Amino acid sequence: MYDGETRATALAAIVSGESLNSVSKRLGVSRTTLRDWRDNPAPLDDPTACPRCTNGKLDRGPYAHLLGLYLGDGCVSSQAKGVYSLRLTCDAVYPRLIEEAAAAMAAVYPARPVHRVDAPGCVVLTSYWKHWPCLLPQHGPGRKHLRPIELADWQQDIVAEFPEQFLRGLFDADECRVANWTVRMVGRREEWTVFVGSHVIIYSNDADADRAFIADVLGFPHVDAGAGWLIFRLPPAEIAVHPTDGGERHEFYLMCEDVEALLDKLAGAGVEVSRDITEARWGRLASIPLPSGAGLPVYQPLHPVAYNLPD
Repeated sequence: MYDGETRATALAAIVSGESLNSVSKRLGVSRTTLRDWRDNPAPLDDPTACPRCTNGKLDRGPYAHLLGLYLGDGCVSSQAKGVYSLRLTCDAVYPRLIEEAAAAMAAVYPARPVHRVDAPGCVVLTSYWKHWPCLLPQHGPGRKHLRPIELADWQQDIVAEFPEQFLRGLFDADECRVANWTVRMVGRREEWTVFVGSHVIIYSNDADADRAFIADVLGFPHVDAGAGWLIFRLPPAEIAVHPTDGGERHEFYLMCEDVEALLDKLAGAGVEVSRDITEARWGRLASIPLPSGAGLPVYQPLHPVAYNLPD
């Protein structure tokens, strides 16, 4: 397949009177193809045409998103016959971000498919086109963060028109949409606040059922990270470190103000108790079963708590 620029050059030469044999040798295009181009004019909208050096069209919103992705973690590489590959490496944990990145690539260059290669922990998206350097002039030798990166005037116009898509691409390239380092005043000094939350993982033999239970029965608010992969907002949290002579391990408990009232409320929703209330010096402990069969400990603390401390 040849791009629109090659076809336009060949047709211009033929119209000017150059022979098919001469054009074929000069451009490396077979005479059969040249005859077909001459006798069957192409439609006005050529999907392979470049928006910068020919009359191709550019979907500006998806381009702003793709520009952010490329500047964040993209790579343009030279291939054979003047073709370039645009590669985006995406974390496999975020399937929705992968779909959005692939959609942006396809919207900017719809004439060819976006190829996907699964690698350990990631998915590599690749699109091949001779004109990727035209649309991504920041391409060059060496690593992007070691050389000046400036947007062309026409890119600045697109970013000004679609700032959200551009910023979304930058954030998605790092698989991050949260604040990172911030500063707050503590008394008369500045304190670096690195952490913005905690993330608990429950490994389950029936993840879909357990997610539905947490969403529908426990009523935890959630977001969908893609393909039904729900992530839930937890109540305020605290962390304690206990000494042990055995192997290191981590435990997760949901806290409540009245464990008996909690179990009565869950019983009304058809939830059984997998471990009855036991009394301990530090709290009143019970456990409820998840649909997968795993136990979810709950307890009413009798010790001083930290989850409600002011910032």
